[in-house]
Amino acid sequence: MNSPSRRHLKATAVSAGSFVLFGVVTGLLPNPIYVRMVPRTVLDYLFLALTAGFLGFYTLQRTTRASTDEKTATASAVLGFLAFGCPICNAFLLALFSSSALMTYFNPLRPLLGVVSVILFVGLLYARSQRTCTSCEVTSQQSKTH
Repeated sequence: MNSPSRRHLKATAVSAGSFVLFGVVTGLLPNPIYVRMVPRTVLDYLFLALTAGFLGFYTLQRTTRASTDEKTATASAVLGFLAFGCPICNAFLLALFSSSALMTYFNPLRPLLGVVSVILFVGLLYARSQRTCTSCEVTSQQSKTH
């Protein structure tokens, strides 16, 4: 098991790295590589910060055993990305729909996607915090017998 300081450092790196990466590719952090076609809003920055923060907390809570939580975390991160990303600049969405359809129907739904993303992340992190640590129980039982 990693030491607490190493786990905190890794979680901080994931949170800061995802904030910068997502901020650059969505144009929320101004850069010469990418120009955002849709105006930035306060909600965009809020959902960017929340998604990056939740990814950091999720990394902090990660365990070594396999779990189905990855699907929920991935879905939440994707919904968060769609919530603060530029709908016209998203090549995948643009290939599926026209730019006018995206601005008319998808753009108004972005705040709802952000709220769903936050709810999924909060639920996931809460459920993970309520679980008992089986490796901790085994370690504490072994220390009592020795």
